[in-house]
Amino acid sequence: MIIVVGSINLDLIVNVERLPAPGETVLGSTFATAPGGKGANQALAARRAGASVRMVGAVGGDAFAEEALALLDEAEVDLSTVKKTDTTTGTAHILVAADGENVIAVVPAANALVLPNDLGDGLFSNGDHVLLQQEIPVETVSATLGAARAAGAVSVLNTAPFQATTAPLLPRADYVVANETEFDLYADALGIDAGDREIRMRAFVEKTGGVLIVTLGGDGVLAVTPDEAFKVPALQIAPVDTVGAGDTFCGYLAAGLDAGLSLADALRKAAAAGSLACLKPGAQPAIPMAADVDEALNSESS
Repeated sequence: MIIVVGSINLDLIVNVERLPAPGETVLGSTFATAPGGKGANQALAARRAGASVRMVGAVGGDAFAEEALALLDEAEVDLSTVKKTDTTTGTAHILVAADGENVIAVVPAANALVLPNDLGDGLFSNGDHVLLQQEIPVETVSATLGAARAAGAVSVLNTAPFQATTAPLLPRADYVVANETEFDLYADALGIDAGDREIRMRAFVEKTGGVLIVTLGGDGVLAVTPDEAFKVPALQIAPVDTVGAGDTFCGYLAAGLDAGLSLADALRKAAAAGSLACLKPGAQPAIPMAADVDEALNSESS
């Protein structure tokens, strides 16, 4: 079982020819809404990868709540631990450029009310995989890491979005997933400042004993464990929209680990899934099905 403790948003997406500079206004070409939030995205990705998934989070009492949960509900993610609050549902305001790059502003709203007492007794069991991000209060992330460890569950912490104050939490996770920018910032915050990125990654792992995974966009993924370091390539694609690619990667990674795959095999599937997620607009609507990921990997190896 994978338990995702995290955010649930409705994404408000505007397509533009190019991203505006500070103080500049640009015209948008299209507008769309789609379910999002890093927690919900990763839950759906893990479910589409074939895992059993439970979502712990919060939505508001507004009209956005039903749409934000629609694809999770359709995929039969367990939503019994999603609470409804008196505030608004979280939103992400996304600008997507013609080359697929994006900028995002997130309004937490109900996500700020995902609190440690929402975890409940017996939520985690030995052997579960607990997937976390940082769009919910830091005290909830901390409490979840502690509860997962106490229950014998495996924790996977995605460090997005970067928050310098959460650096002390990283060593408490069994797996840490960061993009290259986030890792460099966290390494600075943790005082790991000598050498190139791989040397700094090795220093982090030596210090914590966990597994560190750094995503490199189109250049793939670099992983360092206490025993080895290796790189996994991404699929060669022409991206349409990179929103949600990192979340797709995390969900597929957790599903692979939960299914008993080796780290290398889980990363190959996750990297391929993240690449495929860049071929369609939006976050959750672009998350590929497991059969599509297997087909892509088979085509690449043949």
